[in-house]
Amino acid sequence: MRNGFESACQHSGMDWPHDPDGEEGSEGGRKYGQAVIAKKIDEDEDFPLNKAEFVEEVGDHPIRLDYERVVSLADIFEHVDGEEFGDFVELHKAVGKAMRENGFWFYEGADQFVTGKKA
Repeated sequence: MRNGFESACQHSGMDWPHDPDGEEGSEGGRKYGQAVIAKKIDEDEDFPLNKAEFVEEVGDHPIRLDYERVVSLADIFEHVDGEEFGDFVELHKAVGKAMRENGFWFYEGADQFVTGKKA
C-alpha cells in the first residue's frame, strides 16, 4: 500500500507507442509522473488545452510513475477534473490533485496534500 492506495494500475506487457524509459518517455528513467506529462505540452501553443483532445492525441503514451509502475496518460487523466485548462499552472494543479487522490503519486507524504486542499 502506498499513500493509502493499494496501487495504481500497472500495465505490464503493454505495447507502448514508445519506450517508457527512452528519451521520448522518461528520458532514460530520469523523469517520472508529472514531469513526463509536462514534456508533452507546449506552454506557448497548447493553451487553452482541451482534455479530451489531449487524451485522444497522447492518451496511450506511457507515464512512468516510479521505478516499478508505468501507466497510460489516459489512466491518469480519467481522474483529472475539468474539461479545459487556460494555462499550464491550472492543468498542473488538476493533474497533481488527481494523481495524489488516486494512487499515482509515489512521493512520501503526498497524502497530506489530498485531504481538505483545493487544487
